[in-house]
Amino acid sequence: MRNQNIENSELEVETEDFSLVKDAEDLKIRNEGYSKYGFNALASRNIGIYRELPDTRHKLCDSISYSNTLPSTSVVICFYNEHFETLLRTLHTIVKNTPAILLHEIILVDDFSDIESLHDLVRKYLSTSAELKHVVHFHKTTRREGLIRARIFGANLASGEVLVFLDSHVEVNRKWLEPMLARIAQDPYNHVVTPIIDIINPNSLQYSSSPFVRGGFNWGLHFKWESIPKSLLKSDEDFVKPVKSPTMAGGLFAMNREYFNKLGQYDSQMDIWGGENLELSFRVWMCGGTLEIIPCSRIGHIFRRHRPYSDGENTMAKNSLRVAHVWLDNYKHHYLSAVPEAKYVHYGDISERLELKKRLQCKSFDWYLQNIYPELILPDDDQKKLEEKSNKFDRPTFQRWDERKRNYVDRFQMKLSNTNLCVTSEKDVRSKGSLLILKTCIRAKNQIWYRTDKDELVLAQMLCLDAGTASDKPKLSKCHELGESQEWHFNNQKNTPIYDSASGTCLGATSPQVNAYVSMKLCSESIGVRWNLIFDT
Repeated sequence: MRNQNIENSELEVETEDFSLVKDAEDLKIRNEGYSKYGFNALASRNIGIYRELPDTRHKLCDSISYSNTLPSTSVVICFYNEHFETLLRTLHTIVKNTPAILLHEIILVDDFSDIESLHDLVRKYLSTSAELKHVVHFHKTTRREGLIRARIFGANLASGEVLVFLDSHVEVNRKWLEPMLARIAQDPYNHVVTPIIDIINPNSLQYSSSPFVRGGFNWGLHFKWESIPKSLLKSDEDFVKPVKSPTMAGGLFAMNREYFNKLGQYDSQMDIWGGENLELSFRVWMCGGTLEIIPCSRIGHIFRRHRPYSDGENTMAKNSLRVAHVWLDNYKHHYLSAVPEAKYVHYGDISERLELKKRLQCKSFDWYLQNIYPELILPDDDQKKLEEKSNKFDRPTFQRWDERKRNYVDRFQMKLSNTNLCVTSEKDVRSKGSLLILKTCIRAKNQIWYRTDKDELVLAQMLCLDAGTASDKPKLSKCHELGESQEWHFNNQKNTPIYDSASGTCLGATSPQVNAYVSMKLCSESIGVRWNLIFDT
């Protein structure tokens, strides 16, 4: 949480607040970034090619020593229409935070990007960067292959002992590689490992620690995060030990290169993106390997607000059908029931993958459910079975969002400076999505705002003021307690700006009159962005 200092009616934002929109050009960059890349390109540009990251590891991680003879590593990164500074930051953070003796090479693959001049910009930068030019090997596919085949393309060019696959919008933390290599070195033809994936906020690009969770899936064959049973995390030492995971997210993982090839690489008949992470997870477990999370390895990842490109086909359905027909055995009908429209999708020839499964002498999916993911709820589980799983596996309970107790620290009205007009909900205070307008200040429920200790602004203790991202009008939304576009900063003086760090803009009014809409405006504007807070005393 940032501490904003606002003095003499001027907004002073700390230099670490990279999302501040200073002018119309900044606003254009921010909005185009959300559209093209799924995150705030302005914040990424302002950060530049490298920044120091907070150490999010457990306190015991720094005391662990590693062998001087760890295997060499080829990092494979594929990108398609990636944001330029974000891609460079991914590369620089790897080189700066990785011992040179371990980093054999970075295989960078441009999957036939169609953003004009992007490939030439990257190539030119790499050729002149003393830090990158000798370690990054830059390639471009001859056509759009998609993430899956582009990764195969990159892996086939690699020569390091271990392959590390990373997305193109990440930042690796300190000693990120050594813990994964040490685990692989213990059994190169068995261990597939992943880091804990820290969160880089897509709005502010703020880096924050991720909770210790593991991977699962639902019967629509979508990956999901699950809490680790409390019985596995009883002591500090448990927070630094490898933890088995039924599945992996797929964007970031490491395994021995020869093992990757022996295990069948990726399914090259899958298209673009989707399902490949579950397919590889099932194959690792069912064909004799182990999939583990290495807690002392931390890598930040921008969790984009949306996939910024589409190839006009439902690749997720096709790929998931291939997974179901090859690996789910008699359980594939659960997927077809969950996604009935997939029955009409052509999924291609799977004979080669079935032959691979036979050649590797892989176990059945029933074995996987019994031994690797026994807590998974099956659609046809009866009440007795559900109770057995509930009693056997110590799943943590979560409090409903609307049952949480918020800590309110202030109560006030927000009056536009030099007027008698207050911020008011256009609809009822319970109406999610309601816009805000100006009305004559009266002690009405739909004008009373509560500030929480999380810097939220909650109208009538019901819904939160949400700035959104590319939209110019804030609205009322369910309070999610994640900060982002619901985190507001201001002082308690007169004539204060009310700043939202996610959008990089300030609360404003389209005009100083009744029924004018409240909007998000540049903080530097001289009119309509200053407020007097009328506190309830």
